[in-house]
Amino acid sequence: MAAGAMTAAPYVARAQSPAVSDDVVRIGLIEDMSGVYADITGIGCVTAAQMAIDEMGGQVLGKPIELVFADHQNKPDIAAAIARQWFDERKVDAILDVASSSPALAVIEIAKDKGKIITLSSPGSTRITNENCGPFAVHWAYDTYAIAQSTAQSLVRQGFDSWFFVTADYAFGHGLQEQSSRVIAENNGRVLGSVRLPVGTADFASALVRAQSSGAKVVALANAGTDTINSIKQAAQFGLTQGGQKLATLAGFINDVHGLGLAEAQGLTITEASYWDTNDETRAWSRKFFDKVKAMPNMLQTGTYSSTLHYLKAVAAAKTDASGPVMEAMRAATVNDIFYKNGRIRPDGRLVHDSMSLYEVKKPSESKAPWDYYKRLATIPGDQAFQPIATSTCAAARRQ
Repeated sequence: MAAGAMTAAPYVARAQSPAVSDDVVRIGLIEDMSGVYADITGIGCVTAAQMAIDEMGGQVLGKPIELVFADHQNKPDIAAAIARQWFDERKVDAILDVASSSPALAVIEIAKDKGKIITLSSPGSTRITNENCGPFAVHWAYDTYAIAQSTAQSLVRQGFDSWFFVTADYAFGHGLQEQSSRVIAENNGRVLGSVRLPVGTADFASALVRAQSSGAKVVALANAGTDTINSIKQAAQFGLTQGGQKLATLAGFINDVHGLGLAEAQGLTITEASYWDTNDETRAWSRKFFDKVKAMPNMLQTGTYSSTLHYLKAVAAAKTDASGPVMEAMRAATVNDIFYKNGRIRPDGRLVHDSMSLYEVKKPSESKAPWDYYKRLATIPGDQAFQPIATSTCAAARRQ
């Protein structure tokens, strides 16, 4: 397993505290550094977390902040082994992202067993705030419920009321299909069929032929990363959109649009919790990010920045890196940073924020510069975007 570490430059802190374990605040990220999700998580999430550390000045409570990261190779057992070793031997205080839902669900169980804080921006499974919730687990940027609410509802109400799913065969893909199917049914639409394919599938031909022959108005891609790019490219080869079907990406990211180019991606609808070109503040931060990774950030990466910054501010407020007091401070404070607005952590661990937006990919003629790819169709208030806490199956939520 590949691993690395960054230690930020020191500064003169406001206060000294003996309550920092090992005299270091050590945080970790377990990402996909080399696989199908490397472009949308990977070094981009590591860089975003480091930018939050730098924003804090490199220290908290007079102690240095150390960032460690590793590659889980998209294998839950490897992710769990890394987390266990970090907590037991490397004295990691918190894990602030795990790429992909299946590895993330495995790491949540380790964090619960060790009584450690874990925040998650990259995975989308709603199991994180339902049956797998924990007292120190927070789901940050988005989830499959929010994507379904934003994308499926909008398209069905526009008349795109029959759907066929091409779904990645793991927790994240299953969740996208299930949540979207619920929204479709609630709005009097129909699901005509689906195909599940393993992560990393190269050939989508048979699935796309089935989607085409179904006659569905929408062919929905419940996958992510290079799977999304490959399925969109092959859909174009089969002439799906030319035949009148709409191609909807349920987990598309700006990186996918960049990889495809606007000629192929134009007209796609994508829901994200952040867009680099929103205002002067987001543009300034994103250009610094771009200088480091040569790509603009997506919501997984801005979510990692946001959760890292909020965690470190909570350590400062709690005057310790102990999980209990830090989580209390995280829940007590509103999240308002460059990208995430009016965020509050609910008892089930869901960060509800007002930053979910539905975008349409611009036509080539509409784009004025590189990475100028989105036009906003709608911004969804947090109380409408995310699963109501009344329907959560998290034990902590039921006690409220």
